[in-house]
Amino acid sequence: MADRKPKVSHVAVPAGAPEPAPRSLSAVRLVIARCQVDYVGRLTAHLPMAQRLLLIKSDGSVSIHSDDRAYKPLNWMSPPCWLIEDPDVWVVQNKAGEKLIITLAEVLHDSKHELGPEPGLVKDGVEADLQKLLAEHVTTLGDGWTLVRREFPTPIGPVDLMCRDAKGGSVAVEIKRRGEIDGVEQLTRYLELLNRDPLLAPVRGVFAAQQIKPQARTLAEDRGIRCVVLDYDALRGIESDEFRLF
Repeated sequence: MADRKPKVSHVAVPAGAPEPAPRSLSAVRLVIARCQVDYVGRLTAHLPMAQRLLLIKSDGSVSIHSDDRAYKPLNWMSPPCWLIEDPDVWVVQNKAGEKLIITLAEVLHDSKHELGPEPGLVKDGVEADLQKLLAEHVTTLGDGWTLVRREFPTPIGPVDLMCRDAKGGSVAVEIKRRGEIDGVEQLTRYLELLNRDPLLAPVRGVFAAQQIKPQARTLAEDRGIRCVVLDYDALRGIESDEFRLF
C-alpha cells in the first residue's frame, strides 16, 4: 500500500509565478480539536493540550482560539504561509521559516463555509466624520504631525490613520465614537503587526474617541497607548486653510 502523502493547503505563490484566478467566494474552515500548539521561530511558545478552535481562512492565515477571550487568538500565522496536514500533526510555516506545530489528539468538528463577498465595514456617520476631520486636522494630536494615510492596511484590517509625529516617528491612530476595551484590543493587534515592519517600526498607538471608558483608558495606558478625547463640535468648527493665502 502506498504511503499517504500529507495534504498541503494555502500554498504561498512563489515570486514570478502567475497569480491564481480571483475567487468570488471565500471559504473559511472551522476545526474544533483537542490539541497542543508549539511556535518555533524568533522565540518559542507552547500551548499545552486543551480543546480549542482552529480557524483557517482562504487568505492562508491560521489562528488558534480559546473560549476565554473575545476575538484575540492565542497564537496565529499571517499570510503568506502554507499548511501541511498529516493525520495527527499540522505544520503551518511562512517564508521566514517560522512554524506553528499543531499536534491533534482528537478532532471534534471540521467544516468549511462559504462566506460570500465581503461588503466591508460601514462606520456610522459620526465615527466616519471624526476620521475625516481628524485626518484634515491631524495637528490636533500634536504640533508638527503629518498624515501618512487614512485606512492604512494591515493583514487584519485597516487602522484609521497612520501618522508621523514631529520627530518622524510612526503613530497608528484608532478612532471610536465611544472608547471601550474592545477598541483598545483592536489597536493592540494592529500595533503588533505594524511593528513587525522594519520600515515602520517602532509604531506608537493613539486611541482617540469622544468619550473613553475608565477601564479602556487604564488598559490603553498600561500598554503604552496614548488616549485622546475628541471634541467633535470643535473639530467641525476648525476652519480649513486649504485655500488660504496668508
